[in-house]
Amino acid sequence: MISPETIALVKERTDIVSLIGETVRLVRRGRSFTGLCPFHKEKSPSFHVNPERGFFHCFGCKESGGAVDFVMKIEGRTFPEAVRLLAERTGIEITETQSDDERKEANAARRIKDDLYAVNALAATFFERSLRGAPHPLASYARDELARRGLGLPDQDDAVGEAARIPDTLQAFRIGYAPWGWDGLATFFRQQGISPLAAEKVGLLVPRSSGTGHYDRFRHRLMFAVIDVMGRVIAFSGRALADPAPAEIAALGISGPAAATDGPPAKYINSPESPIYTKGEHLFGLHQARQTIRTEGEAILVEGNFDVVALHARGISNVVAPLGTAFTPAQARLLKRFAPNVTILFDGDAAGKKATRAARTPCREGGLSAKVGTLPDGIDPDDFVRKNGKEGMERLLKSAREIREYMMEALLGDDDFGGASASEQLDRVRAVGKLLGEEDDATLRQMLKMYADRLSQKLVVRGQALPSLRELEHALERSLSSPSKPDVRPPSQVALPHDQARSRSQYEEIAQAIVGALLDFPELLDDPEAAEAATILDGDSALALAALRQAQSAQGAQTARANAGPLAGEHDGSAMSNKGIYADVFLAQIPRSIQAFAVGRLASPLFDLVGDAKVELLGNARKLRRLSLSRENAAGMDRLNRVQAQGDIDSENALMLEAVRRAQERERLR
Repeated sequence: MISPETIALVKERTDIVSLIGETVRLVRRGRSFTGLCPFHKEKSPSFHVNPERGFFHCFGCKESGGAVDFVMKIEGRTFPEAVRLLAERTGIEITETQSDDERKEANAARRIKDDLYAVNALAATFFERSLRGAPHPLASYARDELARRGLGLPDQDDAVGEAARIPDTLQAFRIGYAPWGWDGLATFFRQQGISPLAAEKVGLLVPRSSGTGHYDRFRHRLMFAVIDVMGRVIAFSGRALADPAPAEIAALGISGPAAATDGPPAKYINSPESPIYTKGEHLFGLHQARQTIRTEGEAILVEGNFDVVALHARGISNVVAPLGTAFTPAQARLLKRFAPNVTILFDGDAAGKKATRAARTPCREGGLSAKVGTLPDGIDPDDFVRKNGKEGMERLLKSAREIREYMMEALLGDDDFGGASASEQLDRVRAVGKLLGEEDDATLRQMLKMYADRLSQKLVVRGQALPSLRELEHALERSLSSPSKPDVRPPSQVALPHDQARSRSQYEEIAQAIVGALLDFPELLDDPEAAEAATILDGDSALALAALRQAQSAQGAQTARANAGPLAGEHDGSAMSNKGIYADVFLAQIPRSIQAFAVGRLASPLFDLVGDAKVELLGNARKLRRLSLSRENAAGMDRLNRVQAQGDIDSENALMLEAVRRAQERERLR
């Protein structure tokens, strides 16, 4: 585990403007920098980066965070991976909290994995060279398969448009050719001094069943490299090609496996699981698609490798696939790190429709909002885009339906529903009821019920309504009859009488302005006059003030530890305090009601000068005190009216004196 001191030092040492400036064109505006948000499409800059806080925030899509968060979001890395990358960037040696033995064990495991990544990367280079660089004599079979898919390599170097994108796409996906024969890759590894045992661990070589030695797992196949979000080759998928004629093999003098006698070979062979690859946890094409998915706010999920490559080559580059397995919750969660929405575009056959229905559960568990694009029967995305082009595919995607609507229509569709048995019809009706019952949002549940009702009205057999329609109605009623959830809003959100609500709103607005001045310049907490004025805050604003003090203390403590640590002397400790507070520590502790305001103010301060912020703070503190006195006066007058009616002269005099005191104080505050 990386030590807290190292994490703190990485955050302090990282120049967030320089880091984000490599992705976004930033322009200084006051104390912040602005640019077009890298996480969503926009025409006017709403993305702010504050170097003093080491913090970014988009006022459009609401993404925010520090340098580590930016690397995690933009590259899809885990927290430790992002910290290590930034540590390497800033020249900081990683200090871990493990014991010496644990550290040695972790380093050894990391070196083993690094060696396996290197073996896969070398294999990918070999396959690429066998296709294009120094092509194998039989690589024409792989090129023919690509050409058949509309991905043929152009003859000229100055190709334009779609033809120009094809070589770049094939290179981005590291498409290659695994040569015919038993040991082309094994021989290459031996020449490079690579242990066959390492290649066996990642499934590239297979030990011979008799004798010693290894042979290639992938032979005479079009190869797709599986690349993780960090750009490392973790596995391969190989597609079968047409067999060369025996005479051609003999003429080339190449020895290899005899033609299969028990049927054609498997269309695809995939790498087995290994220490660096677990099926169901990665998505084919995510590394290549991640930036576009971020920008579009949506991913397109297809079934096959060729579907992904074909769409990327036609300029639709937010496309991924689940690597030959059913879409899993782990893959959904991985995709959610880049975008909240997905359009499922599986093949237009029975298997594809079944896989689409099955994808709803992982999407739900992974927090993805899913739609479904419907392809013609028997057509896959690769076929469709070759025939209809990018524009046709974009039209199809625009017509995608919300996944629950898609499933309802599939369950209650006129043709196959009418031809089903009564028991199957009843099962489908109950499935629709279950689908509705799983929806938590009452408004959306009602909208889906209305859609299901409209579908059910079309279900007619021999001119009469099906008996199961009544069961549909009953199932829907049972699904919707669960008691609505109680209103558990906190007291601050319960509606107040109009005059009190208006007063409360004014109070909170002024209190936020005081908090904002302190966020712009936390050093005002050390100014006696400003600190005294801020004590007027109460409620959520007072909690934010306490969190600000605590975040300042945490900053000071971390700075002291870092300066006293092994890296002390390598940097000026005073420079570490220039960010004022730890934004992440502060935001984690403040009430939700004030978080949106605080995030925006951290990224884009209002004041450039501490003197101006102090004037604003003191002025608003006086306004707040006057408002409090007005409230107290109103309450006092109510009490005065009551005691007057009771004839209590002593209480009446005391209340009158208190009213005079409040009036004098209000006058001083003008």
